[in-house]
Amino acid sequence: MKRTAHAHWNGTLQEGKGEISTQSTVLNNTQYSFKTRFADGVGTNPEELIAAAHAGCFTMAVGAQLSQAGFIPGDLTTDAILDLDMQALTINGIHLELKASVIEGVSEEKFKEIAEGAKANCIVSKALSVPITLNVSYQ
Repeated sequence: MKRTAHAHWNGTLQEGKGEISTQSTVLNNTQYSFKTRFADGVGTNPEELIAAAHAGCFTMAVGAQLSQAGFIPGDLTTDAILDLDMQALTINGIHLELKASVIEGVSEEKFKEIAEGAKANCIVSKALSVPITLNVSYQ
């Protein structure tokens, strides 16, 4: 299976602009620019998309691992916070904040174990070479 995306850019780094589209058309000529990447502009940027992909992949992986362990997943919500070093132009890491409602039969300890497994094994985590941290709130 292959997934595709398309990016177009025109102009200099600081004054130029571009559009990003995805195969699914969820992003369809979505604008991005220097301002959306390094300041406050309307549009998206590559780092935001990496964070969104990681949050989505990780949350699905938690649901899958809960199901594989025989539990019925409830509400799972993840914020992915990507740390971008603007001086070095390097992604330093991603921190995942997972919040979950109580799932029948799952202790907090078991849930955290499952979440750690999902963090290590979700497809996006495995594609990244940066530190990934996790905080779990299980209520």
